[in-house]
Amino acid sequence: MPPPQNPQGPNPYGQPQPMSPADEKMWATLIHIASIFVGFWAPLIGYLVLKDRGPFIRQHTTTALNFHLTMAIGLLAGIVLSFIGIGFLLIFAVYVLMIIFGIMAAMAANNGQYYRYPVAITFLN
Repeated sequence: MPPPQNPQGPNPYGQPQPMSPADEKMWATLIHIASIFVGFWAPLIGYLVLKDRGPFIRQHTTTALNFHLTMAIGLLAGIVLSFIGIGFLLIFAVYVLMIIFGIMAAMAANNGQYYRYPVAITFLN
């Protein structure tokens, strides 16, 4: 007796289905916008969940995660330096960079363009 046929294919939990280009653009834009408000958590979750769904979304989640991890290091340095008074300026600068570059990245993603943050340490490729 042959094994029962699975209507979803041989392995329903195998490779994730690729996204359409419109969905990739939408998710990349949402990840960049959400990362302005919640920091590296949005790109981290996006990277873990969506990285295998297409090259466009993988590039955007990777670059957003690299940038926001870099900004987290800058915020940590600002907190440490705030004890001697200079850190408040660094914290302010980091938040301004997160807003400006996050908006620029979201606009590029919405237009279907790849974007690379100008100030980012490459942790992931």
